[in-house]
Amino acid sequence: MEGRWTGGNVGFPGYEFASNFAEIDGHRLHYLDEGQGDPVVMLHGNPNWSYYYRNLVRALKDRYRCLVPDHIGCGLSDKPPGDRYEYSLARRVADLEAWLDRCGANQNLTLVVHDWGGMIGMAYATAHPDRIRRLVVLNTAAFHLPQSKPVPWQLKLARGPFGAFLVRGFNAFSRGAVRLCVTRRPMPPDVARSYCAPYDSWSHRIAVHRFVQDIPLKPGDRGFDLVSTVASRLELLKSIPMLIGWGDRDFVFDEHFLREWQSRFPNAELHRFPDCGHYVLEDAADELIPLINRFLVNHPV
Repeated sequence: MEGRWTGGNVGFPGYEFASNFAEIDGHRLHYLDEGQGDPVVMLHGNPNWSYYYRNLVRALKDRYRCLVPDHIGCGLSDKPPGDRYEYSLARRVADLEAWLDRCGANQNLTLVVHDWGGMIGMAYATAHPDRIRRLVVLNTAAFHLPQSKPVPWQLKLARGPFGAFLVRGFNAFSRGAVRLCVTRRPMPPDVARSYCAPYDSWSHRIAVHRFVQDIPLKPGDRGFDLVSTVASRLELLKSIPMLIGWGDRDFVFDEHFLREWQSRFPNAELHRFPDCGHYVLEDAADELIPLINRFLVNHPV
């Protein structure tokens, strides 16, 4: 079963959930479907998977239907080779729409987005603003790299000629993330192993590398026009309640990105965590999860 994770979900601390699968154009997409009520859809980024949202799912599943996919190539989903799947932003958005339709969850949605999940989720949201009721934004973007923000050297390295050697050969991107993306305290070893576990071979790391390669930085890059379209349509979401939870020590999605979010959504409820990094939901779980819960209660569907 090439390209398929066969280890199950046993041994991932805090991830005691049933696995569900949906077939999207011949590929199995793994997802969590926990609880009942209005759907709260949580979209992860790179190098990540649904494990990132385990604590939030446990906190919300008694009142909401928590839907958390692993993007194709990520987590416990299939990991097809590049000639069988187009690892592109447009395809990610199409997968999301097909999966939500399959789940019967395409109305009264709350989107929780992080990293690439922000770009994917906001592409969907701006195409269907009538379906969105609440937005939770965690260290992400839905617009181009701000002009004031240089491309981080880590991304340049991963996108360069040695990128495949580092990302797919040594799993450097995933291993680096569990060290550098938490800044309040070191990630426990069993949690760090869980983040990296699905990316256990060259073939299983294709999505991690392709996500980095697919960052559109200039006109002509694949996905650049789609990002431009999404950014131009964000105003359609201005009336939707939004909470922003932000780790200030994120070396990619930093102050430059936060200022962009604030300029576009000045009425958003903002919570900053000065000592937290990119994995803000990992660093600040004890504070951030109650804030998200309160936000949902204060803005009923």
